[in-house]
Amino acid sequence: MFFSSCIAHPLISPKISQFGQPGNLHRNVEVDQRFTSALKIRTTDHPSQQARIGAGLLDEWSFARGTRLVIRQKVSTFIPFRKSFEVQASWLPTSQIASSVFTLGTAAVLPFYTLMVFAPKSELTKKSMESSVPFIVLGLLYAYLLYLSWTPDTLKLMFASKYWLPELSGMAKMFSSEMTLASAWIHLLAVDLFAARQVFQDGLQNQIETRHSVSLCLLFCPIGIVTHFVTKAAAKTAADDGHKMH
Repeated sequence: MFFSSCIAHPLISPKISQFGQPGNLHRNVEVDQRFTSALKIRTTDHPSQQARIGAGLLDEWSFARGTRLVIRQKVSTFIPFRKSFEVQASWLPTSQIASSVFTLGTAAVLPFYTLMVFAPKSELTKKSMESSVPFIVLGLLYAYLLYLSWTPDTLKLMFASKYWLPELSGMAKMFSSEMTLASAWIHLLAVDLFAARQVFQDGLQNQIETRHSVSLCLLFCPIGIVTHFVTKAAAKTAADDGHKMH
């Protein structure tokens, strides 16, 4: 009974040396205390794990065979607490991302069309259309949406034919996703703006009216390109006729 009470109370009075083997018992208890303190200090390395590690060790500690300390840790049931910081493409819902980028891309190209249509001979318009910044921005937006919309079945839907050619049914299924549709819209905006810039610069070089062709390039790019070629041919014919008359 006295031996059990000594083990249960870490703070043992020095008077214990009057009984039995005082030196060994006192040293064993000191070793036990130092070992327990080391365990407690070790459990404070990670604050989130302290409570669970300490509880696991204290629940499993038992004394047997004198002052021998036996520790059994439940490794199989121990799950360290970790905060989840998963790398995600975005914190916003997919539909909200698609809608936001769709609006942002559309608003980003409108100033350039406005300059080309209403101030085609302005120095600001010329410098703006010589810049590569709008195409880089649109390219990055497109790459971002393409990354979010990409699935393992994307290539299968794009090249569904046995000859590795696109099929209309596969493309329709792929574009049923809002994210894929938004990425396609950014793709069209970039290509249309590039074509409109080519039309605009060609018009400046050859002194041809391009405002109607540039306006059509915004939403009907192929028609805008054809219109520019027709306008250019008509202007050339008129110039040739004028030279013949003189």
